[in-house]
Amino acid sequence: MKVIYSFTEWQAKPITSSQLAARLGVANSSVSEMVRKLKDQGLVDHRPYGAVRLTEEGERLALTMVRRHRLLETFLVEELGYSWDEVHDEAEQLEHAVSDTFVERLAEKLGHPERDPHGDPIPTPTGRVEHPSAFPLGELDPGHAGRITRISDDDPEMLRYLAHERIGLDTAVQVVRRKPFGGPLVVRIGGGGAAHEFDVPDSIASSLWVHSDAPHEGCTLKNA
Repeated sequence: MKVIYSFTEWQAKPITSSQLAARLGVANSSVSEMVRKLKDQGLVDHRPYGAVRLTEEGERLALTMVRRHRLLETFLVEELGYSWDEVHDEAEQLEHAVSDTFVERLAEKLGHPERDPHGDPIPTPTGRVEHPSAFPLGELDPGHAGRITRISDDDPEMLRYLAHERIGLDTAVQVVRRKPFGGPLVVRIGGGGAAHEFDVPDSIASSLWVHSDAPHEGCTLKNA
């Protein structure tokens, strides 16, 4: 349920059984059985060959696990010195082993953070989620400027690359131009005398979300 929720958190297209299998690293037949059981429990809506969607109760339970996961990721980075590319798998293991009391004391210890190390919002204990007004970097027009507010954690190698280039949350970024013939997006990273231009391939541009007060026509964002 956590994977179903995370897939649709930053875009409106629902997840399919085959996409769910790929993300979980299991066979399609295994996912079909999982989805059937979740449907019998009233946690998902699903029709044969159709998308998988969480019910209201399913989303409530998914948000509970999302809160656990993101608080644990934050704890691993801030308190135990993990890097942001190391925490996902570690948190996956820990989230099933800790109690609700532990999770809430962890939140208090961390000062009730609102986002995890990758910029994903941490749900409140009541399941409220506040997403920033942000859009994928690749959808922004030349001249658009803002700060990176979310970075997808799907690819640890990409996270290590961005860390090496000193690109992280709250880094200032401005779209300069798109190189011709399907080339990369050219952006200006940082501010003042330290600003420099950087070529961003589409695979990375689609994983960086930029916050700006200026609306961007044609961009949409799904709020939980």
